[in-house]
Amino acid sequence: MSAIEPGSAAPPRSAWVSGDVDHAAVAGSARAWGWWYVAEHRIRAMRSYVASWALIGIGSPFLYLMGLGLGLGLLVDANQGAQGVDGVPYLTFLAPALAMATVMQTASQENTYGVFGGFKWFPMFFAMNGTPISAWQIVVGFQVSVLARVVLPLAAFVGVIAIFGIGDGARALLLLPIGLLLSTAVGFAVMSWVATQTEDRGQLSFIERFVVVPLTLFSGTYFPLETLPIYLQWIGWISPLWHAAELGRVALYGAELAPGMVLVHVLFLVALAAVTCALSIRTFRRRLDR
Repeated sequence: MSAIEPGSAAPPRSAWVSGDVDHAAVAGSARAWGWWYVAEHRIRAMRSYVASWALIGIGSPFLYLMGLGLGLGLLVDANQGAQGVDGVPYLTFLAPALAMATVMQTASQENTYGVFGGFKWFPMFFAMNGTPISAWQIVVGFQVSVLARVVLPLAAFVGVIAIFGIGDGARALLLLPIGLLLSTAVGFAVMSWVATQTEDRGQLSFIERFVVVPLTLFSGTYFPLETLPIYLQWIGWISPLWHAAELGRVALYGAELAPGMVLVHVLFLVALAAVTCALSIRTFRRRLDR
């Protein structure tokens, strides 16, 4: 029997009982495609709340962009005049950053209680580790499932931008790869810390309160970063949200950046993802092999 392909039906229970199963093939498939099995497991579990997930994922972009655009945006544009913010209407300036802020929030939430729970409350990681699936496959597969969770609200933002003429629809599609890169960087970063936590003493909520919210406020989301005092701008410089928002603005309306800054933004996100991925794998391996 050849290795089982991902997505194919598992051998029936009767085959396992009778012993008519090629265990080497099953193990080989797990070793080769374990990361996908982990992702598939979590994606299938999302079906239990797909209605609320879809409603929030599609409705939030519309409410955010229309609410801010018809409210705050009108006031800003009236005061700024023809020059707008960054040379465009305020809503056009704001839209890419709001999309990226939603990605950061979603990725951090999925990697907070999802990762902690996988070790503590419903120890699925230990069950997975009892198979040929390795620690790095669990880590990578988990993040792949987070990308599936992120892509719906991200695509909804792109759709709202295109439908309401906030920006060019074709250029807005570039927000998708930028958002997925941000999700990977933020996801691995949060995972690398949460995986070290063995008890819940309320510290998991700190990520939302003391990391996600401050980064949203001080990453040039609602106004250009350079309008902040210089002693606060460093928060944006180390924020993955700022780097992704700047890339999003370049993609959507061609925001001007200093030479080489596009490469700097991309490399920052890639480096953050790579380093924290390695840290996550090391922590998972230590905890699972203990």
